[in-house]
Amino acid sequence: MPFVRISLVKGATVDFKHHISQSIHQALIDTFGIPENDLFQIIEELDNDNIIYPPQYLGIPHTEKMIYIRVTAKLGRSTQMKQALYRAIADEIYRRIQHNSNNLVISLIENSEADWSFGKSEAQLVRNH
Repeated sequence: MPFVRISLVKGATVDFKHHISQSIHQALIDTFGIPENDLFQIIEELDNDNIIYPPQYLGIPHTEKMIYIRVTAKLGRSTQMKQALYRAIADEIYRRIQHNSNNLVISLIENSEADWSFGKSEAQLVRNH
């Protein structure tokens, strides 16, 4: 049930976007144990002047190839699982397209079962007691 929003500079090829998407999805399967068909993503391409970043932050240099990844997921993952997710995303993306992990900013937002509806105007994950 993670929902992923990927923001990158306009001009990426369909293959490039597909590799980013599949890399993130595979990392979520491997680290968070999500089902294979649990694939909800938005890829948005922005003009160069709408991707803002510092030349370096926390000693990490950034370039115009910056990609922002926001993952919204249900509460309950440990810090170790989150760290494993960040590493797996970076490793998968590098394996597929050799994109430098310095240019990946990943944000994880957590919420509860009641915060999800997959259609039919219901919160399907809420357990009825």
